[in-house]
Amino acid sequence: MNTERKIEMASANGRRKNNSNGAVLPIAIIAVAGIALGITFIVRGNVNRSRISSNDLIAEQTTSTTTTEVTTTTTEITTTTTAPLPPGSVTGISLTFYSAQLHVGDAPVMPWVTMTPEDATDVSEKWESTDESVATVDEYGHITPVGDGACIIRVTSVNNPAVFAEVSVTVGDAAAAAAATTTTTTANQTAARTDIEVKDGITYVQGVLIANKTYPLPADYNPGGLTPETQAAFDEMAADAAKDGLSLSICSGFRSYELQNQLYTNYCNRDGKAAADRYSARPGHSEHQTGLAMDINMASDAFNDTPEAKWLAENCWKYGFIIRYPQGKEEITGYKYESWHCRYLGKEWAKTIFDSGKTLEEYFNIDSKYQE
Repeated sequence: MNTERKIEMASANGRRKNNSNGAVLPIAIIAVAGIALGITFIVRGNVNRSRISSNDLIAEQTTSTTTTEVTTTTTEITTTTTAPLPPGSVTGISLTFYSAQLHVGDAPVMPWVTMTPEDATDVSEKWESTDESVATVDEYGHITPVGDGACIIRVTSVNNPAVFAEVSVTVGDAAAAAAATTTTTTANQTAARTDIEVKDGITYVQGVLIANKTYPLPADYNPGGLTPETQAAFDEMAADAAKDGLSLSICSGFRSYELQNQLYTNYCNRDGKAAADRYSARPGHSEHQTGLAMDINMASDAFNDTPEAKWLAENCWKYGFIIRYPQGKEEITGYKYESWHCRYLGKEWAKTIFDSGKTLEEYFNIDSKYQE
């Protein structure tokens, strides 16, 4: 090999080495920087081949091309926002009872509904039965037993359908119930009825306080007078009666146990016990002791045919009252007709009882008889 050829080959080898070293250094720098930044690299090599004429030697010159792929992760955050209820929306429903054991032929029962908050603007209700072959319910919540079985009665807020309450109803055979109930004492009635509740010696049927010949009040029960609701209802009623040219006044309102005992004893001494029991309650059995009852204008049969008595009979329910001892119902209520005796129940219950044409005893299927 001549000197010129050696020099040419040496020069070619030098170029090949320099090109190789020149490619490695930038790649190394980029790789180190990429690792520090968390970047993934994919290195692909493109090979260029050039033929060297001397000795048919083939030299491979490699040129490296670097492709950088950057992977980014996007995190999608989903936020669920519950829209606040408008002011005045119903947020809760409570009932005076949540279960009822009924029998075919029983009078309808109705739970008292309370919606919260107190300033709710729309307290409309929607009632429905899961099985109308067992029990039906009307728009006012009157539950009527139809056939044997069990069902759920649901009341839902029209304002906020997500809010509801339920009554579990069981309907059994009336004949079987009659055979099971052989006495009419308070204890037996309470045990047989899930809608009768005794709190601190006071009996409530479907949330309504009951005081009659069967269900007495404790001797120390004393609300201190007519309840504020009762007095306010009477004042409203008297004001409206005055617009019709009539005058209503309370001649006897709240009576304590002691006062009732004194009155009853006097009546017994004057007319005899049997006669007194027809028009005067024994101590502890008087509605006057509840603070929810009153005698209006005069406690006398002379009141029966007055315009005021007729007005009361037709209108007192509008203010939350009922004529407690109506005509022809003495065997049921235990007292003779008293057109002047009004009992406060609240407007909803008063309307219900008035529309039914029944006494409290008939409507709630309870007795009013002394246990001699």
